[in-house]
Amino acid sequence: MMDKNKFLQWIILFVLTLSSTKMNAQENKFNPHLNAGEQSLVKISSLTAIGNLEALKIQLNAGLDSGLTINEIKEVLVQLYAYCGFPRSLNAINTFRTVLDERKSNGINDIEGKKIIIENNVVDRYEQGRKTLEELTKTPQSKPAQGFGEFAPRIDAFLKEHLFADIFVSDVLTYKQRELVTISALASLDGVEGQLQSHISMGKNTGITEDQLTQLADLIQESVNKTQANTVRKIIGKPLVPIIENDMMVRISEIEIVPEFLEEYNSILKEEASASVKLEKGVIAIFPMYQKENPGQIRIVEIYADKEAYQFHLQTPHFQHYKTSTLKMVKSLKLVDMESLDKETMSRIFEKL
Repeated sequence: MMDKNKFLQWIILFVLTLSSTKMNAQENKFNPHLNAGEQSLVKISSLTAIGNLEALKIQLNAGLDSGLTINEIKEVLVQLYAYCGFPRSLNAINTFRTVLDERKSNGINDIEGKKIIIENNVVDRYEQGRKTLEELTKTPQSKPAQGFGEFAPRIDAFLKEHLFADIFVSDVLTYKQRELVTISALASLDGVEGQLQSHISMGKNTGITEDQLTQLADLIQESVNKTQANTVRKIIGKPLVPIIENDMMVRISEIEIVPEFLEEYNSILKEEASASVKLEKGVIAIFPMYQKENPGQIRIVEIYADKEAYQFHLQTPHFQHYKTSTLKMVKSLKLVDMESLDKETMSRIFEKL
């Protein structure tokens, strides 16, 4: 009788353990948030797409630190050539090589990871790619693809045989990871909303949730800008983030410089303006100019995302250096706060540059 009770207790404990394990697995599988590695995939992809190699270098280090392997990142950068071109892909790959060399010289041994499959011995690679695309889209794929495939069969062949066969055949990245990479790149580029919408649908088929897409949009906003992030938000039906904040600051500084200090002042001002735009996210523009007929009359158009960004700017080392070192050079200073007549158009002010 005792043995029977112990057996029943063991069975109950086993069932409870199995149920708990299954629930934990489901929670992990349907985690509403992107994990650290997935967030790195988004940032690496977006920065590669826009060609921001300085920021990319930082994110490549962060990606390795988050647990991404060398070969996973290599696969990301190779896949991206199909979406943002060879130049951006090659630049990113060379940047990654530099990062690895620097980490190795600092005694950091990164994990190489799963081997990358180089050869694809399938006889009909077009059919292989077509089936992969069917799996991603969950819809039948005609041969050739309707529209562009009928009009330009070679591009249809490249798409199926190379991208969705040769590249996707490597299992170093999962389909979900590959779609995160693709969505992030397309979300960072202007004028590809149709392709972005298609890949968001494919991404959902691989397990990417709307909450994760919302988080992806936030990451695109950090890496690129609000406008590109809003393309994702619009497609998934989430509220758009205002491009121009209500408390955005626009100011014109009217400065007269003592003639004997003009050359030195201009040098310091150029350095300060460049550092501000480059290093401060809240600085939209610091645009110094001078009057042609009177070079000692300086005008600076300053645009800050909000008042908080302006206050932060005042505390930065580069502004403090500018302020203290040019004090004796300034004959007069007038700060004129401005208000935009058309905030919608203002958000596009620098696009043509």
